[in-house]
Amino acid sequence: MSNDLTLLSLRLFVDLAATASFSATARRHSLPPSSVSRHISGLEELLGQRLLFRNTRAVTLTDAGSAYLREVREALSQIDLASEQARGAAGEARGLLRINAPVAFGRRHIAPLLSAYQGLHPRVEVDLTLSDTFIDPVAEGADITIRIGQMKDSSLSGRKLTPQRYVVCASPAYLAQHGAPQGPDALTDHNCLLYKGINGAQRWYFRTAAGGGELRPHLVRGNLTSNNADSLVEAALQHQGLVLFPTWLLHEHLASGRLVPVMADVEAAVDTSIHDIHLIYPENRLRSFKVLSFRDYLLGRIGTPPYWDHPVAPAP
Repeated sequence: MSNDLTLLSLRLFVDLAATASFSATARRHSLPPSSVSRHISGLEELLGQRLLFRNTRAVTLTDAGSAYLREVREALSQIDLASEQARGAAGEARGLLRINAPVAFGRRHIAPLLSAYQGLHPRVEVDLTLSDTFIDPVAEGADITIRIGQMKDSSLSGRKLTPQRYVVCASPAYLAQHGAPQGPDALTDHNCLLYKGINGAQRWYFRTAAGGGELRPHLVRGNLTSNNADSLVEAALQHQGLVLFPTWLLHEHLASGRLVPVMADVEAAVDTSIHDIHLIYPENRLRSFKVLSFRDYLLGRIGTPPYWDHPVAPAP
């Protein structure tokens, strides 16, 4: 390697840090793995620092590599943005668009929209990462992050994608056998299937839809808890009990009638407030055509109100 850093070497390093695989990085760049290895070794020799630990099972960053990655990733982002603007692309979206989203939401409402988006913008390559961990978009190099919860980081720009709405629901067979609860206090007579996160079993909160005021917790119990929402939804589909989840998770089953909402006159939540769904991005990404195009596309496809909140008749 020459005494000058090459953009290819830096891009290979960033991709290798993301994939933890020489083979996967080589495939992405249509290179043999040996060529990727030479570039990384040359980069380490030039810097006088080991950037990666290599073994037969994984590739991990050293402390120096982690620090270098943060700077290189941001520098490449700035170079790509400057190149995009210098081309005078007249609003044409192109390049690699990195998207991060929660697993369940991303699988249901982001991944199915990508094919049509890339059909409209064929020069955009998408790197979609699904994770329920709250990432730092700047440190991780994400162009757009979909986050469910409060916006706390003032260094990021963003906007609300849509509000969330929660419903309690059960299968028609369960309701036929046990009846529909007429209010939160009646839930003590029902089998409530509970999501269990890192802080324990999720609590159920309610307030009168017309009355406003604070969301108050109500005691609920059931014979099944799980850290996987889909498992609980499946149990509800098998007539085991009631679940409380956001409509974006349940909408297909609600629309088909396999699950039926109850207690239409109360507002439900799993916290003392209902968290919206946001799009967030580093401020400089807003100058990128690819980020703007995907943001506008996603807002248009999801709509206001979101497509998953079409009215569904409640149980009597």
